[in-house]
Amino acid sequence: MVESARAPGTEDAGPVPRHGAQPDRFDRVAVFGGVYSNHLALGAAVEDARARGAEALFCLGDLGGFGPNPDKVFPVLRREGVRVVQGNYDDSIGRGLDDCRCGYTDPRDNHYARLAYDYALSNTSGAHRQWLAALPPAIRFRLGTLRVLACHGSPRQVNEFLWETTTPSHFLAKLAADAGCDVILGGHTGIHWARRFAPRGWYVNAGALGRPANDGRTCVWYAMVTADGGRLSVDFVPVRYDHEALAREMAAEGICEEFITTIRTGWWTTCLEILPGKERARGRY
Repeated sequence: MVESARAPGTEDAGPVPRHGAQPDRFDRVAVFGGVYSNHLALGAAVEDARARGAEALFCLGDLGGFGPNPDKVFPVLRREGVRVVQGNYDDSIGRGLDDCRCGYTDPRDNHYARLAYDYALSNTSGAHRQWLAALPPAIRFRLGTLRVLACHGSPRQVNEFLWETTTPSHFLAKLAADAGCDVILGGHTGIHWARRFAPRGWYVNAGALGRPANDGRTCVWYAMVTADGGRLSVDFVPVRYDHEALAREMAAEGICEEFITTIRTGWWTTCLEILPGKERARGRY
């Protein structure tokens, strides 16, 4: 049984698919945040979104990192026609850079980011790395009558962290105005949230499919976004998948125990120092 959580403040209001082949107007779309090699959660989310009537599926990037066997993600994307935006991981792996450019500043955060990146880089095939390098940094489309920009971090910076408790509405409004859109779909933080900041203005952070939302639950989350003309509604949908199978696969690949613990418990054990105080206080560590 899959439950649905309405975002606070909402109203009823080669390897994978060709980019740019999608229609430019929808009424109901599913939005996935960082996949982080979690092919099992991706498959479950696609099935759930289709059952809920999604007309199109969007992924906001960061296909690899954290989880095992990154090449297993690509067949799912290809089969389901998911439209993908380039995240910082995708750009770095596609170009063979030295690190993930995640935007962390704390040495401990960077240590674990290095472990995840090195594994993803060495286990992503050359063909898929080439495809990652060619992904678009943003995708524009219409949702009802609203202009939508799908990106990874923010319209201005691929690895920008936008947090619910520290990002002011006037800043979101300026980002949207500068980008020429009404709705920004973003991710990068791994924690889902949404805010209406103007009569037609919205920011929606889809969270992540690759790991839990640091809430003590083993499910992961995606956003179902629906328009009725110029009225938008956002539902955050939890996805249950075989997280124990993923944990066993991670262990077989020699991925660090801290990452496996997060999958099994729902609590983040790494990449915590970047969290604002209120977001970190919600977690266990």
